[in-house]
Amino acid sequence: MSTAVASLPPSVTDDAPPRDAASVVLIRDGAPGLQVLLLRRHQNSRVLGGLYVFPGGKVDADDAAPEWAALLDQPPAGLPARLGEPALTPAAAQALFVAAARELWEEAGVALVDAPLPRATDEPAEAAHSWRTRLAQAGARLTTAALRPWSRWITPRNPPVGTPRFDTRFFLACLPRGAQARHDTFEASDSAWMTPREALTRYWAREIELIPPQLMGLAQLARHADVASAWAEAADRMPPCIQPEQFRDGDHRAMCYPGDERHPVRARALPGPTRLRLVDGRFEPFDGFEGWFR
Repeated sequence: MSTAVASLPPSVTDDAPPRDAASVVLIRDGAPGLQVLLLRRHQNSRVLGGLYVFPGGKVDADDAAPEWAALLDQPPAGLPARLGEPALTPAAAQALFVAAARELWEEAGVALVDAPLPRATDEPAEAAHSWRTRLAQAGARLTTAALRPWSRWITPRNPPVGTPRFDTRFFLACLPRGAQARHDTFEASDSAWMTPREALTRYWAREIELIPPQLMGLAQLARHADVASAWAEAADRMPPCIQPEQFRDGDHRAMCYPGDERHPVRARALPGPTRLRLVDGRFEPFDGFEGWFR
């Protein structure tokens, strides 16, 4: 695995509305305990090049196509409630579930379907409608029940890592029995299964680079010894919406999350630190490494 440290891009000002995206936190039980899949984006990627991320990407127009309804394990009408967002239209909610499953298939080769879906070629990410056609030809349905809504992150304006703004729904998913994750070589240059603590330790040693949604997600997963525990926790709550608030900490940029005294939402949304600061290109808790686990 490469240990080259990616340099974070400079911040940019972006007043455009955030674009819908979906990401999958894929977990499995391994010998050292719960493990999560992380993909390293190609260094020359326009967005988050060189950083380790969960599989995911932008929602495509086809993800909301009515033709998908016949290929889902439940009607789209029930999906807004699954997300805890009753104001969403069924088509918009469907698009988020479909995008999450599509991106997991395209980027990691893992299909959340109820029938075998062999990958026909080693070509990079296929068009969304081609994937829909492949499911139909295989007589397979996308199992939305395998995607458990986990959290929602909205990129702040003028983000510190220079990424475009996204409104990303994160889903928890378990590696299907017999499946093997294999990153595509078009969008990713590496992939690895790590325990949450291992990933945070490697990040602290500057062996890998991560950004706050992944960091905070890993801190949350570090509370769980196995997949069953994490899955049950996600089932017992609605996915929180996290909109970071930025502020200055002396010479450093910093951000806080719901539950912090500087954040307008006083109820805590996640375990772990309620604020991070950017020091020498790395986000870190105000109370050091162990702050991830307090």
